[in-house]
Amino acid sequence: MIQKKICMVGVFGTGKTCLVQQFVHSRFSVKYHSTVGVKIDRKVVPVDEGEVTLLLWDLAGRDGHGDITVSYLRGAHGVLYVVDGTRRETFDQVFELRDIVEKAVGPLPSAVALNKSDLTEEWKLGKADDKALAERSWHQFTTSAKTGAGVEAAFAWIAREAVRQGSAPS
Repeated sequence: MIQKKICMVGVFGTGKTCLVQQFVHSRFSVKYHSTVGVKIDRKVVPVDEGEVTLLLWDLAGRDGHGDITVSYLRGAHGVLYVVDGTRRETFDQVFELRDIVEKAVGPLPSAVALNKSDLTEEWKLGKADDKALAERSWHQFTTSAKTGAGVEAAFAWIAREAVRQGSAPS
């Protein structure tokens, strides 16, 4: 069976862990537990005519301007960047995070999950932000770890791209 390492990257509190828990276990918790270091989950998903085991590396969130632990990125096949749509600064920092990742491991299949879409009245992102991502050729998904909206689609896309591009050795 094919295995692909996918890293979850973003500022603290964007919902990286909640997205993984929704995807892997179909559950959501309102309790906030900050990830220390890295948490690894796995899930087998269908891809084209086969299956792939996704090894989901939920990296500790970037706190302020402290760097992410780039050693956790080694061997990654894809990255799902997570932005909290209710906190503008998490969007503003995603471009710098991508630069850090690409400097450490080169370009990888990647997408942005604009998370917390269930909080529409608190949403801080708009069409100009969608355009900024498109101009950088970033695939994007609007997700809600709470309701599950867009979660399967985001992980299915990154799984297909990781398999298709076969970017890093297992």
